[in-house]
Amino acid sequence: MTVDVLIVDDEELIRVGLRAIIDAQPDLRVVGEATDGAELPALLARLRPRVVLMDVRMPAIDGIQATRQLLASSADPPKVLVITTFENDEYVYAALRAGASGFLLKRARPAELLDAIRTVARGDSLLFPAAIRRLVASYGGTGGDRLDRARLTGREAEVLRLMAAGLSNVEIAETLVVGVETVKTHVGNVLGKLGARDRTQAVIAAYESGFVTPATG
Repeated sequence: MTVDVLIVDDEELIRVGLRAIIDAQPDLRVVGEATDGAELPALLARLRPRVVLMDVRMPAIDGIQATRQLLASSADPPKVLVITTFENDEYVYAALRAGASGFLLKRARPAELLDAIRTVARGDSLLFPAAIRRLVASYGGTGGDRLDRARLTGREAEVLRLMAAGLSNVEIAETLVVGVETVKTHVGNVLGKLGARDRTQAVIAAYESGFVTPATG
């Protein structure tokens, strides 16, 4: 199944380079380009991409606002992968909090870009625990009593800590000596109780609430 990708970036050179890399793959294709978040609504309705590569700094509607609008516009919105120049950027953190599934540096190798697109397309989050810790330490506010309200069970809390450490479902299953399907159930429960769209939002909530700390996470 081919994954349709929409590129949103105000730099033509970036768009051209991304398109060349993506269109060379048999399972991926670029279905459109935009130079600003303001162009997104019409393109999304017409092209219906599965993944949006989103620059965060754009002149009219930036990637943060565009991500919020995109995720609110449909019951089954595309996955958003933020493309950024600087990893430790308040814009990146805000985009992740807005619902982006992950981020990638513009200097990333082609193989990393392609792997990232495929990862978010299949519904997984592109999670970099060390980077999330740095972002929360620099820009994160307080999560209040969000985790208290969630009332996680002991096992769900264990699963959330391992998610924050960047472990996959298979790795969590091996650590807790349970089946992968059991882990998937726990992860689903954690996301539901936290009101999180995916693992990235759950992990951010864990750090912001102090459940996991940037210093020790």
